[in-house]
Amino acid sequence: MNILDAEGVYKTFGADHLVLNNIHLSIPEGSVFGLLGPNGAGKTTFIRIINQITAPDEGQVYFRREPLSPGHIERIGYLPEERGLYKKMKVGEQALYLARLKGLSRHDALKRLKHWFVKLGIEEWWGKKVEELSKGMQQKIQFVITVLHEPSLLIFDEPFSGFDPINANMLKREILELKEKGSTIIFSTHNMSSVEELCDHIALINDSELILKGSMEQIRKDFRSHSYELEFTGNYNKMEATLSSDYQIENSFQKEDKQYITVKLLHNLTTNQLIQQLLPLGNLTGFKEVIPSMNDIFIHAVENHTKAV
Repeated sequence: MNILDAEGVYKTFGADHLVLNNIHLSIPEGSVFGLLGPNGAGKTTFIRIINQITAPDEGQVYFRREPLSPGHIERIGYLPEERGLYKKMKVGEQALYLARLKGLSRHDALKRLKHWFVKLGIEEWWGKKVEELSKGMQQKIQFVITVLHEPSLLIFDEPFSGFDPINANMLKREILELKEKGSTIIFSTHNMSSVEELCDHIALINDSELILKGSMEQIRKDFRSHSYELEFTGNYNKMEATLSSDYQIENSFQKEDKQYITVKLLHNLTTNQLIQQLLPLGNLTGFKEVIPSMNDIFIHAVENHTKAV
């Protein structure tokens, strides 16, 4: 079952600025879903539609098969890229106030806040003013406030902004733990390594259009380049001269006494044919497929779409 479905969503600003152009996508329940795209692509507008900050001009968004309505807001937690804490208020006072706005009783809010403050090791921040905290510290407070009412759908927009690597890893663990407990997470970021670590599915928006969507596993398969890295001992020059026009050497280097070469298969040749041709030329000690990174896929998909437009 999907927690969210968008069907034919259009959004314009002004008379001629198209922000979202016929967006169709589904977000599976219990997944971490990466919403990706360059700056200005339309991601934040789509997130604001989910949060009912704005509405589509055309199309419909469904929450668990029901048309999205104000009643669904209490089941959504949103951590925006632009933070919004009151600088002069004390941390505990503000966290309690915002928890009450989310419908929690004072008793439940205090109980849950204590749990999270202890878990994240931030108990001593309770009486401090927000302006006394660093950007990363404020980020932790906003994370707690976002998840406190235990929503079904969590939306994190650039959640690692302001975090050092240690705290970023802490947040990644918390996101995965929330997923294990049943939450669905929409995760918007430009950090492609985090996408590879966390996401089950992605959607890539560029220039208002959805240009790529699917499971991480399937997308990486779709973008396979049929390139392989070989590790061997032997005569590299002889190996390079022996490879026919059915192969393309993409990279090569030497480390200690071993040679490394990246070869792309052309004309539907198989890995067995490549290995058979190379075995007489040296000792093959390693062989692995070069899988494109999400960063490579992102750049390739956006550049191709931009050229097509």
